[in-house]
Amino acid sequence: MAASALPAWALSVTVNGQAVVFNPPPIERAGRVFVPLRGVFERLGASVVYQSGTINATGNGRAIQLHIGSNAVTVNGQQSTIDEPPFVIGASTYVPLRFVSEALGAGVNYDSANQLVALNTSGAAGGPPPGGPPPVATHLLRDLEPGRNVAVGSRRPTISANFAQPVDPNSVHLTLDGLDVTRDATRSPSGFIYAPTSPLQSMPHDVVVAGNLASGQPFTERWHFATGASAERNTISIVSPPDGSPVGNSFTVRGRTVPNALVHVVAGASANFAGRSFAFGSGNFVGDTVADGSGNFEQRINVQAFPGAAIGVTITSTDPQSRESAQQKLQLTTSQ
Repeated sequence: MAASALPAWALSVTVNGQAVVFNPPPIERAGRVFVPLRGVFERLGASVVYQSGTINATGNGRAIQLHIGSNAVTVNGQQSTIDEPPFVIGASTYVPLRFVSEALGAGVNYDSANQLVALNTSGAAGGPPPGGPPPVATHLLRDLEPGRNVAVGSRRPTISANFAQPVDPNSVHLTLDGLDVTRDATRSPSGFIYAPTSPLQSMPHDVVVAGNLASGQPFTERWHFATGASAERNTISIVSPPDGSPVGNSFTVRGRTVPNALVHVVAGASANFAGRSFAFGSGNFVGDTVADGSGNFEQRINVQAFPGAAIGVTITSTDPQSRESAQQKLQLTTSQ
């Protein structure tokens, strides 16, 4: 019998750091996340045969069997049970994401605060592979803002960097002077950006960035800079689109900031916006533009998202003289 549930519109899923857009979208039921049958098996490198309510999947040297409406499962010939069984809605069959992923040997990291699920087919989430832990990646950060050992005038400078290799954005954690500021940062596979929410002290500062590459290899990088005592003067306002409005997969952001400021824009299908913490997977938009002599700017944005999806946009302005930051975040939805 077909079941009914609410789509988990806010959920973001990545496999080896690559964002996955399911069509139809994931569904949350009884505290469990369910995804369309073939969408998850194929992305985890498994083949699947579905017949008469029985699901048989093989891949990565493993074999699992599930039954529609039944809590009984078989993994490599061993019988077990799951909390919530697979179900059917319309023409789509849904299976429990965590059980299927782990049964096929994938690691699962779930960031409940931001509704982000990261799957890693190289092994268990966060655990070292056989033979010891993997080497830690180094020399990953480039285009540092502020630069390494640089002194800037602003007490609220833009803090950002690009990654030399793609990373899993859900795994990235950022600390400033020992304080975890990850929730206020915007992260993507290619970089991160953070605008301090309050003025920093006029002193040297320590930034530490840690996480995993898209391949699963961990990294930890750090650098230092110093801030001065310049008075705050950078501001940013968004003219369009209005916060909360529907947009297409292609739209333009327009706004005003200080003259000649560098404007950095990150946008795409995102997860839960609690605290406006945005983590964007691959296939989203990252771009830069420069405000004109009057402070006006605009940036054309192209994103990949299904109709009704949540779209996050982070627009950060950096004053060309003091390096002071100003930032606005938008919560939009794609047109139905």
